[in-house]
Amino acid sequence: MKGKVYIFDMDGTLADSMPAVWGTMPLRFLEEQNIAYPDDYLKNVIALGIPGLIAYTKEHFPVAETAEEMYAWFIQNGKTHYETTVPEKPFTTQTLLALKASGARLNILTGSPHVFLDPWVRRLGIERLFDNLWSVDDFPMNKANPLLYEEIARRLGVKASDCVMVDDSIVPLSAAKQAGWKTVGIYDEVSKDKEREMREIADTYVHFLNELL
Repeated sequence: MKGKVYIFDMDGTLADSMPAVWGTMPLRFLEEQNIAYPDDYLKNVIALGIPGLIAYTKEHFPVAETAEEMYAWFIQNGKTHYETTVPEKPFTTQTLLALKASGARLNILTGSPHVFLDPWVRRLGIERLFDNLWSVDDFPMNKANPLLYEEIARRLGVKASDCVMVDDSIVPLSAAKQAGWKTVGIYDEVSKDKEREMREIADTYVHFLNELL
């Protein structure tokens, strides 16, 4: 798939942030409120971004905090991780450099806010490799909506079939597929129970990024 337009998820795809941040932070919020949650809660919110996570949580659970208070809690509890400790997943920089050298156009689309995304790519020294660093906060819709992928293709000035979405979550892969994109599912520990479903939906499934080369 060299020469294509790649749109990479960040968390669980480029950044090894799922265990330390998104695999625990939403659950810790509910636990601090003494609110019980079902086993599938994390799977339902993990790809929604903070605004979507907040909307889902307030709709389904008796949360007393306002949306603004919840947003501030998630920013405060997540920001330092990206600034200081979240590592890249295996072969990330190596793969991005090789794809860039082959003529591919590289972009990021993440459910995380820019206060997570921007410090992370700067710290890893990979910011210059990307044409666009997009958060779902830059759009009036989240990664579960196929219209998001239509809008991104429009902004990039390319056909949907030229776009390759690389993500560790089944929700955005399904939405991108509906929009006519090529899709690559990637293994992450947090979403490993969805591997079979991702293999069925995605055009390609990999365990490590360098398998794209």
